[in-house]
Amino acid sequence: MGKAELPSPGCAFIVRAMSSPIPQAASSGHLSFRRAATADVDAVVALVNSAYRGESSRAGWTTEADLLDGQRTDAEEISRLIVEDGSVILLCLLGGEITGSVHLERVNAATAYMGMLVIRPVLQGRGLGRRLMEAAEHFARAEWGVARVQMQVIALRQELIAYYRRRGYRPTGELRPFPVSDPRFGLPRVGGLQFEVLEKTLLASP
Repeated sequence: MGKAELPSPGCAFIVRAMSSPIPQAASSGHLSFRRAATADVDAVVALVNSAYRGESSRAGWTTEADLLDGQRTDAEEISRLIVEDGSVILLCLLGGEITGSVHLERVNAATAYMGMLVIRPVLQGRGLGRRLMEAAEHFARAEWGVARVQMQVIALRQELIAYYRRRGYRPTGELRPFPVSDPRFGLPRVGGLQFEVLEKTLLASP
């Protein structure tokens, strides 16, 4: 299992109250992170669906438009994920504007689940996704004390799996079925969809 050290407490993605400059290649603004509130539901739903589905998602490389039609999420799901115990949605803000989000769920005392990681399609490829993942991993370790983070990725998305491998996530060998009977998760355009489970072991800061 690959291991990656968590950033030190002085780094720029402590969730509650920190922002810092990001590389000029990404933006001339400042990057900050915070927990989503119920007032953010509509913005998160629009962001997630625009990054995964439809023509707008093709502006980025995380699109699933060739694999799935329909929605990726809705207001009911996002509202639940924001208020549920052991669940949090973190927002990535660039110059105060929401440009990304990620869902974290505490699975058990040792494991957190990371899902629905998105950056606005036109801003992808600039390092924002990596920074958001680092913020999420730091939150999971600092707030919940977990030792590892799991995620699941559609197995056909080998380029996305390769990206997560570069971020320290490794295949567990587990495959999970895609919920083809539940339109809330999308309407498959191809057969045989399944999820590959990846996992990363976190190291506590010295």
